[in-house]
Amino acid sequence: MKKKRENVPQKTRDAEKREIRVYDSHNTTSFIERKKRMTLASLGIELPLNELSCQPETPTKVLSLRLPTTLLNKIKPYAGQHDVPYSAMIKMILAEGIESKIRNGWRVNRQ
Repeated sequence: MKKKRENVPQKTRDAEKREIRVYDSHNTTSFIERKKRMTLASLGIELPLNELSCQPETPTKVLSLRLPTTLLNKIKPYAGQHDVPYSAMIKMILAEGIESKIRNGWRVNRQ
């Protein structure tokens, strides 16, 4: 599934591509301080807080989900056609479905 790209000027996209190519062809290990421990906070990134525990919430959670074999057998080739792992395709389908429900007036009741 292709994502719609925002209207970014061609000059900006070309500059981004050139910058990426520079890092692909040059050794950047000298920029890394191996003795300095890197954390998300030191990079200026903060995770959202969990409402109940007031602790940083991880961006993803582990979930065990049982799907009917026939459904999984439909998802796998569909994901393969789009060159996406089937687990990522399941996440994309769920996200699109929830967004569609919310747009159509579906409300989430939190308890």
